[in-house]
Order: sequence, then structure tokens, then C-alpha cells
Amino acid sequence: MEQLSSLTNRKKKSAARLTKNSKIIKTIIAAIREKKGENIISLDLRKINEAVADFFIICEAGNQPQIRAISDNVEDKVKELCGESPYHHEGHNNLQWVLIDYVNVVVHVMLPETRKFYQLEEMWSDAAATGHEE
Repeated sequence: MEQLSSLTNRKKKSAARLTKNSKIIKTIIAAIREKKGENIISLDLRKINEAVADFFIICEAGNQPQIRAISDNVEDKVKELCGESPYHHEGHNNLQWVLIDYVNVVVHVMLPETRKFYQLEEMWSDAAATGHEE
């Protein structure tokens, strides 16, 4: 749960709340697809008062090099197309679970076994989930 602990120590920007059609969300999903991320799901957390972000985007990668490729591509594309750098990111050392925090959107790139263990979708089961398979 070390990745989630960093989320509780930050304040949400007072910027306008996002929608699932926001440019940053579309850019993140496209960047994940470009590097063949699998089982892409977005969780809409806007109606959950305790939520630390408006959206979580969760995906899987088959191995550690793919985790690095996906997470690097997400950061590069969001910087290039949206002009935003992450507020925080972690997990690049062990590459089991990389978290990229854009304050209102948090991206989770995980190995399948890590995702199964932490069960973020079940933890946030009150959120509306949307699959993003092509």
C-alpha cells in the first residue's frame, strides 16, 4: 500500500473538475494503448467524498520493461499534449506497480499479480468503472 500513502499527503488543485472526456484522460489511455497496456479501466471517483482524485486509470503490463515503457510513455505524452508534469510518481525502482499522480487523475501501471493482490477496483467499488479495450 506504499503507493497509496503518497496520495493522502497532497491537496487537490482547485482547478475545474475533470470529466471522462477530458484531454488528459484521453491522452493517458492512448499512451497506455500505444505501449500495449492491457485491461485498462478508469474509475470515476468524483461522487466519492473520500476520494483523493477525480479518476484512477488502472492497467496491466506483462513484464517490468513494459511497465517502464507504459509509464514513460504516459508521462511523455501528457507533457507533450497537455503540458502537465506529474505532481508525484513512484515505483520506478521495483517496477511492480508504478503510480503517476496528476492530482485529479492517478495512473496505476501494475503487473497482473500485483493488481490481483491489491484489488483497487474492489477497494473503490462505489466508483463507476469503464473499460477501455480497443
